[in-house]
Amino acid sequence: MIYVELFWNFLMIGALSFGGGYGMISLVRETVLGHGWLTEGEFLSFIAVSESTPGPLAINMATFIGASQGGFWGALCATLGVVLPSFVIILLVASVLQNLMKYAGINAVLGGVRPCVVAMILATAVNMALSTLAGFAADKAGIAPDLRSIVVFLLLWGLHALCRRKKGKAPSPIGMILLSAGLGILFWGI
Repeated sequence: MIYVELFWNFLMIGALSFGGGYGMISLVRETVLGHGWLTEGEFLSFIAVSESTPGPLAINMATFIGASQGGFWGALCATLGVVLPSFVIILLVASVLQNLMKYAGINAVLGGVRPCVVAMILATAVNMALSTLAGFAADKAGIAPDLRSIVVFLLLWGLHALCRRKKGKAPSPIGMILLSAGLGILFWGI
């Protein structure tokens, strides 16, 4: 039954991933592609939509993927699955937080988890860049660069660099999302 599968898989993702939504992307990708729920292109589109809508990335991804597979109930099951582990862990940590951080073992565990989170986020970013810009997919041979995606990436990156240089700070993420949406309409049409 799809509802149980969605709940169970997103429960495992929520329980076994660290680093928030960005740390979860690689696990979600592996799960979704492994079950055949989405194609690589659909998954990348779901990430873009999840990033562009209000709320946490992991919850948005779970909701959208669940809805695509099982409608309202699929969205509910996937969202509950991804949220439940964090909810329980936060309740437990909050109840003992004052005493927890004084132990060297806890600090050592957290010190070891941080580089893993960075590596997972970096690996996901590289995979997304290869797939989106170079048209490279692990299950297909060859590379087929998407010139429109490369142009949009370079324009946004150039604007970001220019703002950092002129203003000393990064441009507004909301402005960048709106600009990228406008560029998408311009380059890909409606």
